[in-house]
Amino acid sequence: MIKFLLKGILGDKNRSVLPIIIITIGVSLTILLSGYLRGVMGDMIDQNARFETGHVKIMSRAYAENKDQLPNDLALLGIGELTKSLEKQFPDMQWVNRIKFGGLIDVPDGNGGSKGQGPAAGMALELYSKESGENERMNISSSIVTGTVPAHSGETLVGYDFAQRLNIQIGDDVTYMGTTMNGSMSFENFIVTGTVKFGTSALDRGAIIIDISDARRMLDMEDGAGEVLGYFRSGAYHDKRAIAMSAVFNSQYANDSDEFAPEMFPLRAQNNLSSFLDYVDSFSSLFVVIFVFAMSIVLWNTGLLGGLRRYQEFGIRLALGEEKGHIYRTLIYEAVLIGSIGSVIGTVIGLCGVYYLQVVGIDISGMLDNSTMMMPSVLRASFTADLLYLGFIPGLFAMVLGNALSGIGIYKRETATLFKELEV
Repeated sequence: MIKFLLKGILGDKNRSVLPIIIITIGVSLTILLSGYLRGVMGDMIDQNARFETGHVKIMSRAYAENKDQLPNDLALLGIGELTKSLEKQFPDMQWVNRIKFGGLIDVPDGNGGSKGQGPAAGMALELYSKESGENERMNISSSIVTGTVPAHSGETLVGYDFAQRLNIQIGDDVTYMGTTMNGSMSFENFIVTGTVKFGTSALDRGAIIIDISDARRMLDMEDGAGEVLGYFRSGAYHDKRAIAMSAVFNSQYANDSDEFAPEMFPLRAQNNLSSFLDYVDSFSSLFVVIFVFAMSIVLWNTGLLGGLRRYQEFGIRLALGEEKGHIYRTLIYEAVLIGSIGSVIGTVIGLCGVYYLQVVGIDISGMLDNSTMMMPSVLRASFTADLLYLGFIPGLFAMVLGNALSGIGIYKRETATLFKELEV
C-alpha cells in the first residue's frame, strides 16, 4: 500500500509539489527560529550567570536590598568560614568570592600630570587561584585583546574600549581612586598587563579586573566579599535544584533578624531573569502551535483545491465499488507520506541554518554602544537534540489535519449521482 501510494505521489507532481514546498518552508522556519531563540536566550542567561548572578548568589540582606549601588560597607564578613560551610553542605557546587566596586581611574602622563581619567566598574575575582576556575568561567584568557592575564599582586586588566578611550598602553601605571568599606578614601596603583573585550558594552566601556586579594587590601575588606557565587559543577544551570537549595539555606537564617545575615538567591530571582527562563521553556511549543495552525489553514485550502481536481477520480473509485472510508484513509496515508517528505527536507534546511547561526551568529555590537544590559554582542543559535524531531510535529500534524478536513467532502458524494456526473 505504502509503495503504491508513494509511486502515485511521485508520479503526480501536481498532487505533491505544492504541499511539500509549504511543509518544507514551515518546518525549516520552525527549526531555525527555535534554535536561534533558544541560543539567544541561553546565551543571555549563561552570560548573566558567569558575570553577574552565578547559578546561586549569597549576599547579606542589607547588601541585596541596595546591590545596584555596590554597597561594600554592607558586605559579608567571615567569608572563609562561610565558604567552608557551603562546601560541606553543598559539595556539588563550586563557590567563588567576588567584590564589585566603583571609582575613578587616573592615567598619569609621566610628567606629573594626567593624560586621562574615567569612571571604572571594578570587579575583583579569584584570578590567582586555579581551583576557582574564574579564568575559564569568564573566558578571560580567550577575551584578551593585548597583553596577558595578571599573575602578580598589583596588576590589572582593563576593558579594551576603556583603554582605547584613555590611551592606556600595556605596562602603564593607573591609579584607582575610591572609597574603602569603612568610607575612607582609597588610592591604589596598578600596572596594566592586558586589555580585555568580553563583547558586552556594559563591561568593555569601563571594566577593571583585579585579584580579590588586592581588592580586600585596597577596600579594607579582609576576609570579606560582596558576593559569594555558586556554580553547579556540571556547568549547566538547574532551576529546580537552585530554588530548592536556596530554600534550604535561607531556612537556616529564617529566625535571624540581623540585616547582615547571608541570604541565597537562585538565578531566577535576580536581574528579572525569571521571565527569560519561562520563555526558554515555552517558546518552542509556542512556535509549533503557531506554525501548525498557519500551515493547517494553508494545507486545508491546498487539500480542497486538490480534492476538486481529483473530484472525478474519487467519483470513479466510488463507482467501481471502493468504500468511502477506504478512499478517506488512503488520503490520510498520502498526507503522512507527503508530510514526512516535507518534514525531512525542512529539517535538513533548518538545521543547516541553525549551524550557520551557531558558528557565525548575528553581530549586534553596533546596537549596544549605549546599552547597560548584560547581553552578548553576537547572537547565536543553539543546536539541541530535540531539533531533530521538532519539525515533524507541525509538518505531519498540519498536513494530516489539512487533508482530514478537506477529505470530508468524500463522504458527501452521493453514489446515485455518480454516473450522471461521470457522463458530464
